Amino acid sequence: MLAAAVMLACSAYEAHAVSDNDIETLITQRLMPVMLGKDNIGGVAVAVRIEGRTLFFNRGVADMASRRPVTTDSLFNVGSVRKVLETTILAQAAQRGELSFDDPVAKYVTELQSGGAIRTVTLGQLAAHTSGLLLPTDHPPWPTEGYTLADFIRVLNAWTPEPGQQPGQQRVYTHAGYVLLQLALERRFRMPIGQLFAQRILKPLGMSETVLPENPHNGIHAPLPNAVQGYGEDGEPVGVPGNQQGYFEFPGTGQLFSSARDLSVLLAANLGEGPADTELTAAMQRTQQPAFLVDSHDAQALAWEINDIAGPTVIDKPGGINNSSAYIGMVPAQKLGIVILVNRGSRNPYEVARQVILPTLARLATPAN
Repeated sequence: MLAAAVMLACSAYEAHAVSDNDIETLITQRLMPVMLGKDNIGGVAVAVRIEGRTLFFNRGVADMASRRPVTTDSLFNVGSVRKVLETTILAQAAQRGELSFDDPVAKYVTELQSGGAIRTVTLGQLAAHTSGLLLPTDHPPWPTEGYTLADFIRVLNAWTPEPGQQPGQQRVYTHAGYVLLQLALERRFRMPIGQLFAQRILKPLGMSETVLPENPHNGIHAPLPNAVQGYGEDGEPVGVPGNQQGYFEFPGTGQLFSSARDLSVLLAANLGEGPADTELTAAMQRTQQPAFLVDSHDAQALAWEINDIAGPTVIDKPGGINNSSAYIGMVPAQKLGIVILVNRGSRNPYEVARQVILPTLARLATPAN
């Protein structure tokens, strides 16, 4: 059964240009079938932010074996959606004068000062995926072993850009670059990244359900309470609820787990509507500014991606691993957005969100004042 709930500034008597029923129909007919597929394995949690209110829609199960339903508070592995937290901390720190986007990463990760090309890479280039850094952990065929911190530093010091590339001159999506950005932030503030997340973003926004568990490195760990069971593209379960995967074997490199409820708060804050102070709001707005023009329809911001292929300008961030798919996207000009969480890999929610859901919501909604 599809469940919907409304929260935040919404009165039962308040009139809106787009009705809750219109939104429910759109999510039910155009999004849910694509996410669940013909075999109907797994579940989906959705949050829609529109006209100052948030609506939640859930369908399917968190665990096929127990038939535990997906809820607004179910925890999903959000994969690379985590990256918007790092860049928010970076932008806030730059505003405060605690660091600069132009600082070389070797200023903080001092083991890199004797390296080659990596010495010239800046924090801003890491955040905008323009460093050129690309390691085997970033693309298939995936490596069979991970990196300890010492391994990571050694590989970074030996790294050279691909022929014709140099830092700042191209967009190359890199997971390793964000692990390096994490290290730089930890070194600058002498604090684990999980504590930085909590202190600077999660607690100020009241995101009490979002957690960054320690990476077990060997892949063996107890189930994470309230986490969904993840399923592969073939519908088979992958790991236990709260399964983590990765190639970096040192603290802080675990994967973030969050709920539709918590991410709806992050979404509202990025739209300038949530419980964020002016400084944090300004930092979020800074992360959404174009940093590198990819082509006539696409640009790279700080973690966020910007595109206008289907009509309105969409700013978003997909994420996921082989047993989870996640998405947070918005149309800032109309103060609307969506969170999509699926406990199954390779669902690609960004495709239907960019091409169908967000353009349709933009047409239905009234323009923001």
